Parts: sequence; structure tokens; C-alpha cells
Amino acid sequence: MQALLYLVGSLLSAVLVASGSQYASTCNLSPLGAGQDDTDQVMAAIEQCGDGGLTVFEEGEYNITRKMTWNLTSSRVELHGYLSFQPDYEYWLQNSSTYRVVYIQSQASWFIVTGSDFEIDAYNTGGINGNGQPWWDYFTTVPRLDGDGRPLALTVYQATRGTISNFLIEAPPFWCNCVAESSDIVYDGMLCNATNTNPEFYGQNIVPNTDGIDTYRVDNLVLRNFDITTGDDCIAVKGNTTNMLASNITCRGGNGIAYGSLGQYVDLPDYVENVTMTDLHVLRINPEIQPNMGSGVYFKSWDGTVNGSPPDNGGGGLGYVKNVVIRDAFLDNVTTPIALYQTNGAQSGDAPSKYQFANLTLLSFTGTYQKNPLVDIACSPAAPCPDLTFENINVTLLSGGTPAYECENVLSQTGLPVTCNSTVSSS
Repeated sequence: MQALLYLVGSLLSAVLVASGSQYASTCNLSPLGAGQDDTDQVMAAIEQCGDGGLTVFEEGEYNITRKMTWNLTSSRVELHGYLSFQPDYEYWLQNSSTYRVVYIQSQASWFIVTGSDFEIDAYNTGGINGNGQPWWDYFTTVPRLDGDGRPLALTVYQATRGTISNFLIEAPPFWCNCVAESSDIVYDGMLCNATNTNPEFYGQNIVPNTDGIDTYRVDNLVLRNFDITTGDDCIAVKGNTTNMLASNITCRGGNGIAYGSLGQYVDLPDYVENVTMTDLHVLRINPEIQPNMGSGVYFKSWDGTVNGSPPDNGGGGLGYVKNVVIRDAFLDNVTTPIALYQTNGAQSGDAPSKYQFANLTLLSFTGTYQKNPLVDIACSPAAPCPDLTFENINVTLLSGGTPAYECENVLSQTGLPVTCNSTVSSS
């Protein structure tokens, strides 16, 4: 391995930085060119400069043909170009071709960033090209399942004190981002674009599961300045996410912002606490590009009975979501602005969920929606919801009718013109 790194190192310009610089070494890369494999030179640069050094990628496409981990410690990466993961889905769908580090739903990853005290800046000119169109075309004839091997575009895993800035992800086959088992992570500037370009499938959602970002087992997470075009959840806050702040988030198409799904694993409780989101824009786009624009914000858990097993089935899990604040949300032509339900995966005769939602505060929602109810809250009878607060929910029904509200199994709420456990209009 050392000999290989030495040979590949001849492709790099690696020089010691003069004394006084904050970096011990600098590695400069440029793409090898069309049809050539850049994986070795990329890995050699990270091996050489990822600990205390600076790695600089010039603009262009870097062809990546196998799974890759960047272990970064007290270092910086300047990624002016794209890491282009080649669209050989038969290769990538082999279990040995990806990592399985995101435990939730057995997800696959082809690129992992780990380590501590690092910065990655893509300068709004670089990031990841997932070459997703062949994947999306393929999965129009193959059942889409969780854990089916489609890789996450970018996985931050077991990392601490890391920053990712001005990053572009084009055409991810599956989730755009995931942060797992990490703490003190900042994203500042993330554009994710999952857009079908095959005219055969215009007007259909052939890009499901292209979530903008999923969080799992994360503490102290900041998401700023996101612009996500997707066929699924824009942000999905999953189990054991604590102390999270998201601001200036734009969601184009898909299902909106999700808290969940939660309670899927009967033996693993999911805790979500102290999550604040502000300055949200959830927008319906051209239906030929993406017909879905489900919710503005929604909360969901599995029901109380175990049906099958994850990654696709499950249920019966415990835990809670509490101390959530969502404010200043503009919704453009969404189907349902605000929803909460605890029946994911439910079958006839199942036990109600014991998962707890509490202390949810939603403030200053404006915009338009398609059909009533404006607020649809269906808490579980086995875990009624306490302390729900709504203020200035001023979203207009596009048909011009009267907004309606549904509210079940809520112990206490303020701000809605509704007696809970009933359905009323605001007239």
C-alpha cells in the first residue's frame, strides 16, 4: 500500500508549506481527464494531507470508481471540482462496493467523511455528481425499498467539529446527505438537485428517496442555507437527533420537512429534542419535473405493533419528540401544511403507538395549500400529545374555501380554533 501511495503521489503536487502557515502540507490535484480513474490520486492526497494539511482540488470532474473514506483531522479541503461517481449501478449495488455504516434502514454509502476539526469548502463550484439518471431509470422497473443498495451521496459519520460549506450535489441516486453518529457539525450552503431529465417519465416522481438530508444519532448540528430539489423529504430528522438548528431552508417539490419516521425499531428508542427551524420556504415546482409537494412540515411515527422487520417494516418502538420550534415558514401550494400521524406501517388491529410527541411550537406560517385540513393532528390514544402551540398560522386555501382543522388525542393546545378530538372549520 505504501508503494502504491508513493507512485500515485507522483501525480500530485505535494509541497511543505513555509513555516508560519497553519497547514503542515498542501496537496494540489487536477482531473486526469475523460475516461481516466481519479480515485487513486484523490485517496493519496487525503492520505498525505488529510491530517493537518490542505488539499486543493482544481475545477473539473474527478472520476470515482469505488467507495472512498476521507479521514480528516485538523485539516481543510478546497473542492473546486466535482467528485463524479460513475453510473455503474450493477457494480455499486454489490454489498462489497459500499459501506453500511448508517444503521437506520441498512443504508449504503459510497463516500464517507469522518474525523475531527475539519473544513470542506466547495466554493459553489464543486461537490458530488451522483449521475443519478441511469439509477432512476433502472428503478422504474425494480421495486424501490429502503436498504436496497442505492448509495447515499455524502455521509458524515463519526465526525466531530466539522464544517461543510458551499457544496453542490447533483443527481444523487438516493439520499443526498446523511449525518450519523456525529456531533458539532455545521453545514453552511448546500444545494441538492434530484431532477429527472428523461422525457419518458415527465409528470411522475421517479426520484423517490432522494431526501435532502437525514440526521441520525447526532448532537449539535447546524444546517444553514440549503436549497433542495427532491422527490422525497427535504429534511428528515430521525432518531436521537438533539440540539439542532436549521435556517434559510428552501425545499422544492417532494414531501416537505419530516420529523421521522420514528419508532421503527422495537429495541432502539428514538429521542428527538431541542430542534429549531426558522426561515423555511417549501415550494411546489413544475409538475412535469416533480408532481409531489406533500406537506409543509409533518411528524410521523410507526404504530405500536411490530410488523415484519426493518429496513422496510417494523414498528413498536418507543421514545419521544419534544421541544421543537418551527417559525417563519412560507408554503407555496403544498397539499397539507401541517400534519402529525402515528400510523406508519399500520395494519388492521394493530396496537396504537406509544411514541410521544410533546412541546411542539409552530409560529408564523404563511402561503397557500390545496386541500383541507390546514392542520391535521392525529396523536396516538396510547400517547396523547401535550403542549402543542400554534401562532399566526395564516395559510390560504387555494380554492377559496374555509380552512379546516383536525385534532385527535391532544391533551393541550393553544392557538387553533378547534376543540381537540374533533374536526371543525374556522368559520
